[in-house]
This record gives sequence, C-alpha cells and structure tokens, in this order.
Amino acid sequence: MAWVYLSRVVAGPCAALSALIESVGVVEAARAVRECELPESLRGPTEQRRETDSAARDLELMERIGGRVVTPDDPEWPAWRLLGLTQLDPSRDRDGAVPLVLWVRGPRSLLESSERALAVVGARCSSGYGNQVTGEIVGDLAAKGWTIVSGAAFGIDGMAHRAALAVGGPTIAVLACGVDRPYPAQHDRLLAEIAETGLVVSEYPPGTTAHKHQFLARNRLVAALADGVLVVEAGLRSGARNTVKWARRLGRPALAVPGPVTSAASVGCHRMIREGEALLVTRAEEIIDEAGPLRLSLPGSTTAPTDPNESLSDDESLVYATLPAIGSRSPRELAEQSGLPLPAVRAALPALELAELVGVGEGGWYRKATARRHLEGK
Repeated sequence: MAWVYLSRVVAGPCAALSALIESVGVVEAARAVRECELPESLRGPTEQRRETDSAARDLELMERIGGRVVTPDDPEWPAWRLLGLTQLDPSRDRDGAVPLVLWVRGPRSLLESSERALAVVGARCSSGYGNQVTGEIVGDLAAKGWTIVSGAAFGIDGMAHRAALAVGGPTIAVLACGVDRPYPAQHDRLLAEIAETGLVVSEYPPGTTAHKHQFLARNRLVAALADGVLVVEAGLRSGARNTVKWARRLGRPALAVPGPVTSAASVGCHRMIREGEALLVTRAEEIIDEAGPLRLSLPGSTTAPTDPNESLSDDESLVYATLPAIGSRSPRELAEQSGLPLPAVRAALPALELAELVGVGEGGWYRKATARRHLEGK
C-alpha cells in the first residue's frame, strides 16, 4: 500500500524519493510524505498529491482489469534489468531514476520475459520498406524465443508487436500512461491482445493520461528492459534517438537498420550509424551477435576451456559485458555501470587486453571488433 500510495504521489521517476526509500524504507517514507516531514528536494514534487491516498482503489481497479502492481519487494521485479538506472547521475539524467513500481497487465512474468529481449523502435509514419524489415527481423527473433519490447505507438512500434504476436512470441508494450488507458486509442485491440499473451507495463498509476515528458521518461524503461535497442527507420528528429540515448547511458548496444539514401524516414538511422551512436545491422543473426549473451564458461565449471578467452573471471566477464558495442568508457564509468569497485575494474581491464578482447585509446577502453567472434568460437 505504501508503494502504491507513493507511486500516485509523484506519478513518474523521482530520484529524491527513491533515495529516501533506500534510506528509511518504503513505509517510513510514505509516512514522511503524508506528514510533509521531508527535505526541501521532495516538498515540491510531493506537494500536489500527497494528501490523496487512492491506493486501495487503484489496487481494486487493477484486479478488476486483470492487472497487478509489481514492487521492488516482489520476486517478479526485474532488478538486474533496472540496475543500470541506479548508476545514473540524477543531475544529468533527471528522468533516469528507477521506477517506484511497475503496473502490469498480462499472464507472463516480467522478470522471465525480460531475460532475453530486444527493444524495437522507429518512425511513427513508417514506410512499406520499414514495415517489411521490422516484420522479418522481429519474426525471426521472436521465433527464436526473444521477447520484443516496444512502446505500442503507430508505425514501427505497432509493427514490431504484431510481428511478435504473429509467430506466437512474447512481447512487452511499455506505456507512458496508465495500463487501463490504451494509447494511442486506435491500438486498443492491439494492446488487449498483448495483455492476453504478453505484458503491458507502465510506471504510471491507472487512469494517468499521456503527456509529452512522460514519453521521454518511458523510453528509459524500453531500453532498460532489453539487451539492446534496434531502430528501424527514424527521421532526423525522431524520438527513437532518445531511446538510443538511454541505451548508451545504460551500456546497452544500439543498433540501426539502414534504408534507401533517398528516404527521409531513414535519415535518422543513417546519422546515428555515421556518428557512431548505433551499429549497422540488417538481419536477426547480426542482432544476436551484438545483443545476445556472451558464451563464456560458467563460474565454477571444471571443464577445461578450449580457448583462452573462455577462462575469464566473473569480474572480467562483467567488465567486458558493460563495455558498449560502440564507443569507449573510462574505468570509473565502467565501475559505476557494472557495480564493481574501481580497483576491481582496473585489475580486470589489463587481463581483457591480454586476451585481445579490449583495447585502450584516448577516449578510454573499448571492445575490439573481433572480440565477440572469438568468444563465440567463430
């Protein structure tokens, strides 16, 4: 009840409230909000709705529509997926806080469904080319057991969900409004179908209407719940680039499909590829190469490795996994994003360099282009 009350009070990400909960616990934090015994940083964000406690009504509504609220205390909470959000700097990423709760409709476990997932985003006014590419790539990935995460918008989002559903694959729709309010309204049947076999998710309480800033905050969850972000068609000012920004902040690979050089719908993809923000991919196998799990030996395995690269320690594996597919990171950034102590990161990097998996330049440490192929024995 405390989690649900606080979710309605701030209605979205609030780093200051998350910090208070971490410090004193959710029940005490709820009491402090109700009685306004708060630091200055929390008085403004909680002032408007702190006297409104509709937790019982919200839970009753969710039960009526076949939904539930998932809190950080629940086994279903995707803690590993959301870990990267805890490493972000609130002063730099104002909407980057971990969601207080997640409102969920659908029969699947959010934790299990997000274990192997790809976010697919792109133009709302997609072309026939974009729809075809999305259908082929998503169909192949979903048939291989990948969950497709998107935002249920017109264009590429909607096509991605439909392609996953068409092959009986799992899909997650992340909304910028309450899960009881289909958005866009024309996708009410699509969202109902997703809720029957997949998941419809939001950090916003039921009844919440969609506003522009909520879409930008929502995009971080689209990126966080997946192993990587794929952009299929994007205009020069496409919102998909915002999702790519979150992916890069979280250390997830960002991927983009090229289009005809004459197509305005692909200008954003081409720009992201040219500027090193996203890696060019054209089919499902290339996406799995970049976003799929590393094939490293399991901790404690007694089997002798057939390749020196398979003998990485846990810390070395985690540091390598934290490095982005494109771009570089400093040891301090790697420590913040991986959760490892800085000395452990500094010890792991030379070992990875000796294994010819990483290199170092003026911008920091980076993955070598052939590293993944070596790790997968190709």
